[in-house]
Amino acid sequence: MSDAPLRLALVDDFPEEGWTSMDLCADRLAAEWAADPRFAPQRICPPFRTPFGRFAPLAPGRRGKRAAANADRLWNRVRTYPAHLARIAGRFDLFHIVDHSYAHLTHHLPADRTGVFCHDLDAFRSLLDPAAEPRPRWFRAHARSVAEGLGRAAAVFVNSRQTRRELVASGFAQADRVALAPLGVCEEFARQSANAAAEAAGAAELAARDLPAGPFLLHVGSCIPRKRIDVLLEVFAAVRAERPELTLVQVGGIWTEGQRETLERLRLGDSVRQLSGLSRTALATLYRRSQTALQPSASEGFGLPVAEALACGAKVIASDLPVLREVGGPLATFAPVGDVPAWRAATLAALDAPPPDPALADAHLRQFTWEEHARRIGAVYERLAAGEPFADLVAADGVPGESV
Repeated sequence: MSDAPLRLALVDDFPEEGWTSMDLCADRLAAEWAADPRFAPQRICPPFRTPFGRFAPLAPGRRGKRAAANADRLWNRVRTYPAHLARIAGRFDLFHIVDHSYAHLTHHLPADRTGVFCHDLDAFRSLLDPAAEPRPRWFRAHARSVAEGLGRAAAVFVNSRQTRRELVASGFAQADRVALAPLGVCEEFARQSANAAAEAAGAAELAARDLPAGPFLLHVGSCIPRKRIDVLLEVFAAVRAERPELTLVQVGGIWTEGQRETLERLRLGDSVRQLSGLSRTALATLYRRSQTALQPSASEGFGLPVAEALACGAKVIASDLPVLREVGGPLATFAPVGDVPAWRAATLAALDAPPPDPALADAHLRQFTWEEHARRIGAVYERLAAGEPFADLVAADGVPGESV
């Protein structure tokens, strides 16, 4: 292998799609590899075209506009991006697809030099359980192309051992190609801010949002069905019946119509705030100020808000899922998915409990750094560039008792 740095293309999501977690992964990988003389990373993404969106003003109602937006997304993924890759692929030694839902692009790249990061199996639910996730034929056809692209990749990276188990069990990727690379916690998320000016800026940002001055519970994430916002709201209503001074702050989501109806039914409107577009500094301040952070999801690929909250010294209650036990370890409290009485009891107990032990938290969270994330992925790409196998790297991180 040459001493020249490896030209590594980071195949980004279209920013117009607004997947901030995917953008974060690309940001941090690019930054880590830019500081490593072994790699010459470059982020690539073509301009987003809107051949259907221009007809959106003519579309009847919200459904028509949504259809036009989805048509633009599909067009850009299956036409614009492959054409862009055909023009520039020769400039790079390796390709890292940041988001597994773009894994169909592997069909347009040298598969033996391409890796894909698989965050969860949501994109494949219509294939794995079509009865529970009914989708149109065109959607399933595209999902199948994505799954086949994942299977073609020389390496697949996952953020947790549980995601690895599920992915291997699905048959979409061979076990000896699936390497573990947990996500990292950004530097802003700490028990105390290391930057007084940034801390003041974060506090000022929150002050401008007109947050209530009293104690609050916190939820960070989207409002898609698997996040179980219905459980979050029911639990908050039950807890607030005994602790009326509490409010609920939800960050990062948009209420669905059904969730707004739940808010109205439970008469929670004045006691709930929803925020978006916060800086990491402001979000870290929220974690530190919260009484408890709640994560009632029915499924997760990783659960980054759990790690962020714990890094800030917050108390955390999370759904009793294998992946959230990986991330929360001995620091979080766990409650059964969807069990509102159990969540109510756990939340009331947490309100009077001390925060996680700092030494225990530091020891557990040491595994979740972006430096380590980039190191693990980079080690595999060095092997691919040299034409060498990397099964030993997979085996070193394998799940006990699991064949790799």
